[in-house]
Parts: sequence; C-alpha cells; structure tokens
Amino acid sequence: MATQAAEAPAKSFTRMQDGQPEHWAVIGAEHQAHYKTDAPKRIIQHLRDLDELTLGFGCSQLQHSLMTATLARRDGASDEEVVAALCHDIGKTMSVPNHGAIAAEILKPYVSDDLYHVIKYHQDFQGAYYYNYMGRSTTMREDHKDESWYGLACKLVDEWDAPAFDPDFEVDSLESFEPEIMSVFSQPKMM
Repeated sequence: MATQAAEAPAKSFTRMQDGQPEHWAVIGAEHQAHYKTDAPKRIIQHLRDLDELTLGFGCSQLQHSLMTATLARRDGASDEEVVAALCHDIGKTMSVPNHGAIAAEILKPYVSDDLYHVIKYHQDFQGAYYYNYMGRSTTMREDHKDESWYGLACKLVDEWDAPAFDPDFEVDSLESFEPEIMSVFSQPKMM
C-alpha cells in the first residue's frame, strides 16, 4: 500500500492532515522539480504575456521590460539585478495598480531582501516623474531614503526603468535572458 501511496500521492489522501511521510517525500520531490524547471519556464511565459499590454505607452510592456533588463545588463548589473529589472513589471498582467507588490512577491523566494523591496516600492520612486500629473506626491521615494536598498532603487528606476520606453531601442532578446532566468528562478530560498 505504501508503494501505491508514494506513486499517487494526490490520490492517496484527500486532506493534508491524512498525509504520511512517504506522501510528503513524493510531493517534496515534485516541488523541487517544479522549482528547477517549471518555475523559470512559467516566468518566461508570463513575460511573454506582457507583449499584449501597451497601457498607453509607445511600446509593449515586454519591450519595456526587455529594455530595462538590457540597460541593467549593459551597466554591469548582477544576474539577480538583471532578472529583477526584467521582471519588475511582471505583475501588470494581473493588476496594474498593484504590479510592484505582485512582482515583488513572485521574486521574493529568489532574490535578496533588498531587491525584493526595490521591486515592491519601485512605483514610489517612479512617481517622481509623473505623480504630479495624477494629483499625487512626487516625493514618495523620500519615505525610503534611510533604507539599505534606497540607492539600488534609485539606480533601477532612474538608470534602467525610466529611460526604457523607446520603441526603437534595440533590446536584447527574451531568449538571451534565459540563462539568468534559469539561474535565479531555479534556486529558491526556503521561506
């Protein structure tokens, strides 16, 4: 019976409370396989979905994300920073107003705490350029000035993100970022 349970863990119990060690061993192994192969592939597909969104800009959100990551890469950013730059707007496929928080939560198990915060609050930093046109404060980035990640947030927004809306900019392809995506997204931190 234990062999059958290990081979079909989802069918061997219907409530988590009934799971046995052999079930959780199989489930844990499946999760590890997902981390190493499925998660990076899903991120790539999610990035491709950004190509459907322009949101009033002159280029798609995929083009913008590729441009942001290309600028980061050319600036000598680490693989983790390049991936964060690439994925900073990935949450827009779910909710534009909450995209920073969504992207940050997707990235959280894979990046440093500082990068997590940079992505989560990048909208506050971008607001310096346009919030006055929307009746909001343009100084929201100053709320974070004492944080360890403040300088990196300024760099991501001011040097990589804000200048990344030129539809004629020659970006590195999404495929060229696959090694960095695979590297970052195949090694989650245990939460």
